[in-house]
Amino acid sequence: MAGGELVIRAVENYLAARHAAGFELKSQSYLVRSFARFAAARDEKHIRTATAIDWASRTVSVAQRDARLKAVCRFSRYLRAEDSRHELPPPRHFGYRKTRPLPHIYSREEIHRLMDAALKLEPPHSLPAQTFVTLLGLLAATGLRISEALNLQLSDVTPDGLLIRKTKFQKTRLVPLHQTVAARMERYLQRRRQVRSSRQEVFVDDDRRPLRYWDVYRTFQKVLKMAGLSPSSGRRYRLHHLRHTFAVRALEASPAGRQRIGQHMLALATYMGHVNIDSTYWYLETTPELLRGIAIVGEAFLCGGRT
Repeated sequence: MAGGELVIRAVENYLAARHAAGFELKSQSYLVRSFARFAAARDEKHIRTATAIDWASRTVSVAQRDARLKAVCRFSRYLRAEDSRHELPPPRHFGYRKTRPLPHIYSREEIHRLMDAALKLEPPHSLPAQTFVTLLGLLAATGLRISEALNLQLSDVTPDGLLIRKTKFQKTRLVPLHQTVAARMERYLQRRRQVRSSRQEVFVDDDRRPLRYWDVYRTFQKVLKMAGLSPSSGRRYRLHHLRHTFAVRALEASPAGRQRIGQHMLALATYMGHVNIDSTYWYLETTPELLRGIAIVGEAFLCGGRT
């Protein structure tokens, strides 16, 4: 078997193993297969750092080069478990560092304005209007991803909370609901169960079809204007920012004491379905109260004080 064919076969084995572990790998599959073809053209039996960097460099932006090279790095780590002749390229070769724009954290007054505006959607007592009001309130009260909320099935609403099935990171979790949120959901579900439809999604549109993200986005833009929170005010208001807001408010309510805050952070990461707690730590950047405490502890440590 030619050297290039070995790399291509190794890619398929790698992807099969990752898929079996529950990973979708849509973009990763494309990238590692593209790299395998590139290496095969050079008749290489093993991953070479120079080849990986050469392949990764053949794109426009530094971010794309970084993503391409890191895809090869993950592939190489898998192969090196059995054959150390595969080289591991330096993952930070291109020096790219991803930065996230800070989200808008809704004030309680802004959320009240959004809910009040949503209640005025026409016709106010129709199922579509009640659907959006319930969806908006659920996102604000639980920090769910919009995709998780739209994929909810009627059977996922249990007495113990919402069963969120295999979402962004193929994780399934139970999201408990505050009693007021549970009561509001039950009022909506009483109307939803009266809808004659073979579909089991919780949130449906006026055609009795599952609510689609694009429809939610358009309605949210309308509600923003009705609430006087349009982008013309100089701020960016996004639906996903409700998730950020929930996380920040939860961290601000953390119990006192570093150990208890750490436990609270771990619980929040589990509740929100983060695969890595680093994703939860990021919310600290928009939590001034906790950042102030971190700064005080850091200053005391640097000055020789006790932490």
